[in-house]
Amino acid sequence: MPSYSGFRILTEGLRGNSGWKPAWRKAAPKPSYDVIVVGGGGHGLATAFYLAEMHGIRNVAVLEKGPIGQGNTGRNTTIVRSNYLLPQNNHFYEHSLKLWEGLEQSLGYNVMMSQRGVVNLFHNDAQRNAALRRGNSMRLNGIDADIIDRDGVKVMCPLIDLDNSRFPVMGGLVQRRGGTARHDAVAWGFAHAADARGVDIIEHCEVTGMILEGGAIQGVRTTRGDIRAPKVGLAVAGHTSTLTEMAGFRVPIETHLLQAFVSEALKPMIDCVVTFGAGHFYISQSDKGGLVFGGGLDGYPSYGQRGTLPEAEHVYAAGVSMIPALGRLRGLRSWAGVMDMTPDGSAYICKTPVRGLYMTSGWCYGGFKATPGSGWCHAWTIAKDEPHALNAAHTLDRFREGRMLDERGNGPFFWAQ
Repeated sequence: MPSYSGFRILTEGLRGNSGWKPAWRKAAPKPSYDVIVVGGGGHGLATAFYLAEMHGIRNVAVLEKGPIGQGNTGRNTTIVRSNYLLPQNNHFYEHSLKLWEGLEQSLGYNVMMSQRGVVNLFHNDAQRNAALRRGNSMRLNGIDADIIDRDGVKVMCPLIDLDNSRFPVMGGLVQRRGGTARHDAVAWGFAHAADARGVDIIEHCEVTGMILEGGAIQGVRTTRGDIRAPKVGLAVAGHTSTLTEMAGFRVPIETHLLQAFVSEALKPMIDCVVTFGAGHFYISQSDKGGLVFGGGLDGYPSYGQRGTLPEAEHVYAAGVSMIPALGRLRGLRSWAGVMDMTPDGSAYICKTPVRGLYMTSGWCYGGFKATPGSGWCHAWTIAKDEPHALNAAHTLDRFREGRMLDERGNGPFFWAQ
């Protein structure tokens, strides 16, 4: 496998880029493995990488029904942060953020991590109090957080309309270590690093059934034949409930659509990530110059990667309310990811009722930022057959036991998460 460096890029440029090889092998499935990971997005590839890197389990297959990175990993707004309220969540996301901070060195691949800061605006006393509470929770757990006033917001993003007649800006909660990463590069980097450690990445291999014997998983049935393994990890985002039904049990997940958008390219305009609390709108500027932005769910269950015009209209309206200058821009394209929404807004990284079957799912709005942390904890759970302290609370049993992690305080309503 090729190694990457500035010197290598210069050398290849001088010789017409003739020496590059594929970033990972196009592996064919073997009859059996020690572990099968279903899902070739960021979470699945991260799971395989950490199984090989941290636990020495290298006889691993990653099965992806299409090309690598064409699911939610390539359909998000690339935001990375750990500004969560509940300790069970902010400890996990802070661990994930620390992994992000060293990810390029771990993978030997440029994921274009940019810690440009994330600011969550608040517009009234109630939102300010909620931001103070979240910020205090973060600081009590050793996570950076600052509250800034109107003048501080103006310094971070001068284009914001602070005196919006409906939603005047009072200030914001800032996590300066937050930022963005290049979503495609994250998938390619994990695939490259996992492959270099002996993992088989098998594309165009859709799982069509589970091989169960004596209440335990023994492998999967695929469009490329049966593949056996005593341990299987699911990392398939909005398709989790489809796979668990194949294994004979149901999970508390609904699959919804979440749209994202990008504008035409501009000169540097917004050098941080900004979220508009009044309208559930968030925006940043990519390294190519396009403004990347999104909003809330489309509001109906679906597996289709297409959004609706009413939600697009809402997102654009919220954006123009926050930054009126956006009204002069052209939108280039939009896309939608299939979001696996849980009743309490928090994820699952856990064992399942089927022996040897594990899952990382239910990421709601937190999937991309959780990528390395999810893979790290999922790999630990698979290798040790027990959760790490960081994901011990993120189980399927928490609803039966009354231990919900109600991150947003909305109660058991998928549409409100």
